[in-house]
Amino acid sequence: MLVERAIAPVLKELFSSYPVVTLTGPRQSGKTTLCRTLFPELPYFNLERPDLREATAADPRGFLARAGDGAIIDEVQRVPELFSWLQAHVDERRRNGMFVLTGSERFLLSEGISQSLAGRTAILHLVPFSIEEASSIHPGMGTNEMLFTGFYPRIYDQSLNPTQALGDYFETYVERDVRMLGGVRDLSTFQRFVRLCAGRVGQLLNLQSLGNDAGVSHTTVREWISVLEASYVAFLLPPLHANLSKRLIKTPKLYFHDVGLAAYLLGIENAAQIETHPLRGALFENMVIAEVLKHRYNSGRRSNLNFYRDSGGLEIDLVYPLANRYLAIEIKAGQTVTTSQIVALEKFHRLFPHQHETSILVYGGEEELARGTTQAIPVRALAVRLGQLENEGC
Repeated sequence: MLVERAIAPVLKELFSSYPVVTLTGPRQSGKTTLCRTLFPELPYFNLERPDLREATAADPRGFLARAGDGAIIDEVQRVPELFSWLQAHVDERRRNGMFVLTGSERFLLSEGISQSLAGRTAILHLVPFSIEEASSIHPGMGTNEMLFTGFYPRIYDQSLNPTQALGDYFETYVERDVRMLGGVRDLSTFQRFVRLCAGRVGQLLNLQSLGNDAGVSHTTVREWISVLEASYVAFLLPPLHANLSKRLIKTPKLYFHDVGLAAYLLGIENAAQIETHPLRGALFENMVIAEVLKHRYNSGRRSNLNFYRDSGGLEIDLVYPLANRYLAIEIKAGQTVTTSQIVALEKFHRLFPHQHETSILVYGGEEELARGTTQAIPVRALAVRLGQLENEGC
C-alpha cells in the first residue's frame, strides 16, 4: 500500500523553486519511493550500484550529459566529486526543477552541499513514518504495538516481523554505513555501545559514564555519537538556554529517530513485553519527541526543540517555540491524568508568564481533557494540535 507522505507537498513546492532539492534521512525511510512517485518523469540513477558509481566518478561530465535537464540521483554522497559538477551544470541552465538528490549520511551530504550547492538546493529531511502515516496502513494500533514496531515504512508495507526486520536493519547498518562513515574500528564494541545508548533514551548524555560502560574513552563516545547522528539513528535534544538567574542544565538528552529500533536494541521481542518493561516510559517519551520532530521535518522546517531543566529540579520534557511564546509539553505514558502530572507545567508557566502558551500533557490515554491551563491529549492528536497552534499564529 502506497502511503501519501506528509512531506510530499513541501517537496513538490520546493522543487519548483530551486534548481536542486536534497532529501536526506535514514536508510529505508522511503526517500526513493517518495521521489520516484512524485517525479515519475525524471530519469533515476542509484549510486549504490558499484558499476554506476565507478562510471560516474570516472566521467561525471558524461553522467550529467545523460541526466540532461534533470534526474533523481540516489545516495549522491557516494560520489562526492559530483557536487561540483552539479553546480556547474545547474548554473549553466539557470532554471528550477532539475535534480532531486537523496542521501542517508547527513555530514557527507552537508559538506558537499556547503562547498558546491549552497544557495542552489533546498534541504529536506525524511524520517520514518509519523503515527498518522503508519495508522493509514494499520489503524487502531495500541501504544505498546507502536513502541515495539517503530515506524520504518518497509515493516508496514510488507507486514514484516519487527524483531527480524530491525535486527537485519541494525546488522546491515553496522556492517555497511558505519564502515563507510569511518572512525569506528571495533564494530563489536560499537554495537554494544549503541545498545547502551538505547538504554539511556531520555537521559542526559553522560559521556564519561557511557564510555565506562562501553569500555571506550569519552572522546570515542563523542565521535560515535556523531556517527549515530550522521546516519540518522539517534539525535540530541539540546536544553533551553533562557535568560534566567537560575543555573540551567547545559547537557543534551539522547533519543532515537525510531523508537522501534531502540526497543529492539533493548532486547524486546514482542509488544507484550513493553507493558511491564522498566523503560516503557522512556520509550513513550522517545516516540512523542520523535513525533514532534517529524512534524517539523514534514513541514519543511528544521528542529527548534528543547527541553528545560534547572538546578532547582524543575524539568519540562519538551519546549516548542511558537512565534514569541513557549509551548511546554510534558509526556506521561500512563492512561490516567492526575494533578501531580501538571505541577511542573504550572511552575514553568510562572517562570515565563508573558512567553507561555497553554501547556500540553501528552499521555497514554485516548481522551482529550482540560486541567486548568493544560490540555491533556493522546499522542495521536499531537501533530494536529501543533498545527492548529501554529496556524493561530501563537
